[in-house]
Amino acid sequence: MRQNPSFAMTDVAELRRVIEANPWATLVSHTPDGLIASHYAVLLDPERDDLTIVGHVGKPDDAIHGLGDSELLVIFQGPHGYISPGWYDGSPAVPTWNFTAVHLAGVPEILSGEENLRVLDGLVQRFEAPLPDPKLMWAPPNDPEFVRRLERGTVGFRLTPTRVVAKRKLSQNRPVETVEHVIAELEGAGPYANPALAAEMRRANAARVRP
Repeated sequence: MRQNPSFAMTDVAELRRVIEANPWATLVSHTPDGLIASHYAVLLDPERDDLTIVGHVGKPDDAIHGLGDSELLVIFQGPHGYISPGWYDGSPAVPTWNFTAVHLAGVPEILSGEENLRVLDGLVQRFEAPLPDPKLMWAPPNDPEFVRRLERGTVGFRLTPTRVVAKRKLSQNRPVETVEHVIAELEGAGPYANPALAAEMRRANAARVRP
């Protein structure tokens, strides 16, 4: 991802927020057979306050990616959407796409079976907790052998990134009044309404104008 200083995200708390809100990630490896991409839910390591992430892949994706032997790129895609030039101030303009994305790269550490179980348990809790009747990993009708059999079919990993590239391209190069108009269009009822992107833009715009 080409970086532009005007759109760079460097605040760790903001990067963690984007990762936490968008856990469905793309995993990319460069292998002897070419580029390989997979898609998995990935979480921030609950025992760390940096950008370390934990996750798992199903076998044989670990072998296909060469997991643990070479660099892994993990991509988190935040809110994104189409921006019409008709939403600007009448000056010459072309369509664009606003987005937020975080790229983490490094060589992952392979987890032990017990560590992997904790990661799997954390993933289930993360997504089941909001439900009125959460079905947790160790709860009936699941029994311990069923859970451990599932674990044996996966490989857990922890990645502390050695390279981080994060970008928030949300019309920061436009006047504040124009950005507010774009936000209003995204919050409206048109064909490109996008409340999630509007909220992300509002957050970035507030930080931009804060004294």
